[in-house]
Amino acid sequence: MHTLNTTTGSQDPNLDPIPDPDQFPNRNRNNPQSRRPRGFAAAAAAASIAPTENDVNNGNIAGIGGGEGSSSGGGGGGKGKREREKEKERTKLRERHRRAITSRMLAGLRQYGNFPLPARADMNDVIAALAREAGWSVDADGTTYRQSHQPNNVVQFPTRSIESPLSSSTLKNCAKAALECQQHSVLRIDENLSPVSLDSVVIAESDHPGNGRYTGASPITSVGCLEANQLIQDVHSAEPRNDFTESFYVPVYAMLPVGIIDSFGQLVDPEGVRQELSYMKSLNVDGVVIDCWWGIVEGWNPQKYVWSGYRELFNIIRDFKLKLQQLVYKYLKVVMAFHEYGGNASGNVMISLPQWVLEVGKDNPDIFFTDREGRRSFECLNWSIDKERVLHGRTGIEVYFDFMRSFRSEFDDLFVEGLIAAVEIGLGASGELKYPSFPERMGWIYPGIGEFQCYDKYSQLNLQKEAKSRGFAFWGKGPENAGQYNSQPHETGFFQERGEYDSYYGRFFLNWYSQLLIGHAENVLSLANLAFEETKIIVKIPAIYWSYKTASHAAELTAGYYNPSNRDGYSLVFETLKKYSVTAKFVCPGPQMSPNAHEEALADPEGLSWQVINAAWDKGLLIGGENMITCFDREGCMRLIDIAKPRNHPDSYHFSFFTYHQPSPLVQGSTCFPDLDYFIKRMHGDIQR
Repeated sequence: MHTLNTTTGSQDPNLDPIPDPDQFPNRNRNNPQSRRPRGFAAAAAAASIAPTENDVNNGNIAGIGGGEGSSSGGGGGGKGKREREKEKERTKLRERHRRAITSRMLAGLRQYGNFPLPARADMNDVIAALAREAGWSVDADGTTYRQSHQPNNVVQFPTRSIESPLSSSTLKNCAKAALECQQHSVLRIDENLSPVSLDSVVIAESDHPGNGRYTGASPITSVGCLEANQLIQDVHSAEPRNDFTESFYVPVYAMLPVGIIDSFGQLVDPEGVRQELSYMKSLNVDGVVIDCWWGIVEGWNPQKYVWSGYRELFNIIRDFKLKLQQLVYKYLKVVMAFHEYGGNASGNVMISLPQWVLEVGKDNPDIFFTDREGRRSFECLNWSIDKERVLHGRTGIEVYFDFMRSFRSEFDDLFVEGLIAAVEIGLGASGELKYPSFPERMGWIYPGIGEFQCYDKYSQLNLQKEAKSRGFAFWGKGPENAGQYNSQPHETGFFQERGEYDSYYGRFFLNWYSQLLIGHAENVLSLANLAFEETKIIVKIPAIYWSYKTASHAAELTAGYYNPSNRDGYSLVFETLKKYSVTAKFVCPGPQMSPNAHEEALADPEGLSWQVINAAWDKGLLIGGENMITCFDREGCMRLIDIAKPRNHPDSYHFSFFTYHQPSPLVQGSTCFPDLDYFIKRMHGDIQR
């Protein structure tokens, strides 16, 4: 046997010489035949090809345990191959379990420790953040050191540095005397701050020498003690403040109630609208939000738009000089509402999709989303017909574009005046970017996981085509074990812990399902930018926070957000929104359930809010908010403020606006939110906690 010294790569002198390759002219030098390693060598070889974290995240770990190349020279047989496959699967499960634990740890550090960790942080990021918190310096290459034992509450000012000429003992005595004289200030000094480290601390240079900045702060008159006192006050002034976000101005907009425009497109109660606007103005609301319903404006005939009621309404708003949505100033915002209203909520108002669309649906019900049992959802049009000419010769996105273009043309004068400063585009159920996976008319009750909405013929053809392109035609169907609307994740084979959602087929299906959502957003937003040119575009993002504490995040998956515990499902969505300069509007969850109810639902509203909001900020998006529920006590009010204006955010990020939504007029239902006036003042920064 001929071997090499594995440490140095040289030949072992105690063994026979290695034959000259030229003696074997038929041997392939570039691809020599490999032998299967045995014993400890096999363990070492397996360790050398251990999967990286990215491999685990992407599911690319099929090669663990050897492949064709490693088995070509051995005779392991079928039994050994099966064992290797089992070990590969066990390795995947261990890695996913580890990633789930890591994800929860990172979420806790971000939420409760205010650590500015990136979205895809690893343990290196955590260790670096902890080291910096402890006062250490960590370079980009990982070099870690403690520079001059400098505490973390001392700030290096962008000025020249001078070394103190004082001796350690003199400085220590002067510092002690200065502390005794400062009875009215609270000063925190790190116990590790030795006289030696104080000598090297940078002192801020005064803009005007002799300006008396430090005179009167201490009765010490010597030059040495004056500089020591100056040093201590610089340390005190550099302490971080916890309320720097309190003064930020976050505009608050109020939605006008649904039903002010009737099904024939006429304004119902002009005087009631004036009273409502007058009350909003007394609260110092920054602007109003109005839904422009597709089912009303184009309700009876295709491409016949009735805008007369909205024209009258906008003229009244113009008289009150309230504009629709822009920072600080008082603007008006309109919503292109391409969904139905009233199907999932109690109340007297019901706004359906246009009647002519419903007539088309009678002959071709596949234009609507469909669940596994074949039940149709009439909340919005199916995204799979975006490019299908099934609506009187028009595609889905052409219908949306014609509606938006008609609005832009009809109210061109308001755009020119700047009265309409933002347009929100409805992209799915409830005007949010999501599938209609939680229909109450189908019997859904919180916290059910919902159902996939992809069993119409157009979606199924799309899925089959995608599966064939991947070489797995049998994947061209929806999951058969995903439960029903009110199922819980552990009750299903697809969503349970280590369920089929994380199999090769599950990952393929969920990726396809979420890409339909992203593709629909891209199709409509590209035309919205064309229709509204330089006007700000807004998209509403849902808050699907139940089942968030499970590994699968089942409710998010059925709604179209591929966001299990080992994958970030919001970054790709926000990348698309960033492409079209969109502002996101997050529907902030409210305290509608007790903590025990949230535990039973495996819900985590705070965790979801943190992930969505910070994912948007990480992509450079502006983000605003809207309340999910309409009635708040003081505690709920404070929670909304904390979401909109997070305290101690390292980059001082905060919401760019907030929309207060209440179904009934504020004049009639103001008692539902008794602290509304206080809430607006807090958002404006007029008062602080």
